[in-house]
Amino acid sequence: MQRSSFIETLADLKARGVRLTPQRQMILKVLKETHEHPTAEEIYKQVCQEFSGMSMATVYNTLHRLKELGAIKELSYGDMSSRYDGNDTEHAHLVCESCGEVVDVPAPVLPIVTPDTEALGYEVTSFRLEYYGLCSLCRTQVS
Repeated sequence: MQRSSFIETLADLKARGVRLTPQRQMILKVLKETHEHPTAEEIYKQVCQEFSGMSMATVYNTLHRLKELGAIKELSYGDMSSRYDGNDTEHAHLVCESCGEVVDVPAPVLPIVTPDTEALGYEVTSFRLEYYGLCSLCRTQVS
């Protein structure tokens, strides 16, 4: 499955009746056109280049709404700030335990064995697979 583009996602949201201000569109565009996983602060800095009067609250509210709509994903890593992912395909992540870099990698093709969630009273609606280690730059600094 190929990742949905900004234009495709915008058309889908408009068809669903979602109000998309120019600021919301810019935040969505930033996430859909990058392979990075920026924090809200990083998104704010990028968007402020075009919308200098935008507040952090607008960024947070928009990210929350886009996440609710399924257009983006929020990635939380404990103590670190949340990162946001505009890639709507099934994929896993490589996470550097030193610098915090997050990289998309293809999801495993084999069926993943899950616990008997039904017996526990759960209905699984999604999952997230991550691999942890050190990126090449951090590995060279440790050596």
